[in-house]
Amino acid sequence: MAKTHSKLAELDPVWARIASEAKQAIADEPLLGGLIHSSVLHHDTFESALAYRISLKLTSNEMPEQILREICDKALGSDPDIGLAARADIVAVNDRDPACDRFILPLLFFKGFQAVQAYRIAHWLWTSGRRDLARFFQMRASEVFGVDIHPAARIGKGIMIDHAHSIVIGETAVVGDNVSMLHSVTLGGTGKEEEDRHPKIGNGVLIGAGAKVLGNILVGNCSRIAAGSVVLEEVPPCKTVAGVPARIVGEAGCSQPSVSMNQLLGVRGEENGAD
Repeated sequence: MAKTHSKLAELDPVWARIASEAKQAIADEPLLGGLIHSSVLHHDTFESALAYRISLKLTSNEMPEQILREICDKALGSDPDIGLAARADIVAVNDRDPACDRFILPLLFFKGFQAVQAYRIAHWLWTSGRRDLARFFQMRASEVFGVDIHPAARIGKGIMIDHAHSIVIGETAVVGDNVSMLHSVTLGGTGKEEEDRHPKIGNGVLIGAGAKVLGNILVGNCSRIAAGSVVLEEVPPCKTVAGVPARIVGEAGCSQPSVSMNQLLGVRGEENGAD
């Protein structure tokens, strides 16, 4: 058994850690044994556990869990990048969210993580030409998690959406790798235009709570958008913007704002881990 666990840890360290944490969680809280067994320990792979968890959360009278599970299994089996991105998302949440001290927590309890994974399945359906089914996933994720991500949007890996209430990401939006955003963020359009109309968020960007980024504009890599801002113009890389409408108020303060998660304006860069 020890050799098996060691091999698993070598091949898939994220899944090995989740499985180990699951056993400890049951020891700490036996009343959660059924949930944790069905969600984690019953499965041989991370992909299987993720498919089960997402299908369980999205099931309704309109679509039974078994059909949803088959769809999720197919998506994860057909595109290995979905599972790899989900692993990166778990690591990101664990690194950046002070309320997360175990890898198992996003899988079981964090609706931001779960909503992003539901989007990843919907995006696979969308790009596979199954657009009505993709819209069903979008609808159910919005109803269950309060997060509305169009399945055509393109979102990278290492994404952390904290609290995740009232997130809206439009059809032609692009979100890079290692982006962090808080609740009530909107990546939206500015009118009824039907072409490319939503923001393009670079890598390593931090978007504060309640920020609205509107229109087909670029937010440069490793920039920082202050809470409550309304961004209507391009943001250069490594800058902080704030206000309504948002204006540049300084440098980003560190090399990776999405990782440092420091949202205070006017803090010296060296206090944020800048080089």
